[in-house]
Amino acid sequence: MEKSILEEIYEMIDDREKNPKEKSYTNYLLEEGIDKVCKKVGEEAAEVIIAAKNPNNEEFIGEICDLTYHVLVLMYERNISIKQVEKILTKRHQIEGNKKKRNIRGEY
Repeated sequence: MEKSILEEIYEMIDDREKNPKEKSYTNYLLEEGIDKVCKKVGEEAAEVIIAAKNPNNEEFIGEICDLTYHVLVLMYERNISIKQVEKILTKRHQIEGNKKKRNIRGEY
């Protein structure tokens, strides 16, 4: 089974920690620690919001990609795997009849 791009990026993050590369942005984030990564996630989330208000979809998609990357680094820092997230997303996405469960904390 072919890996998703998210899995490839997550594995690259793991590889950077195990095999640091000079001038690697990922290594910089990992060295700075969770506070820096959280700050970057917040900044990127704000940039996604701003880009969503503009008509340029290419810029919006780019900002979504930046946020996704930083969330993956944060997940790695917290030892949360993509499989764990997929499991919860799958559970939340299950449909009862024709309606998704609503108004339950932690579900959408």
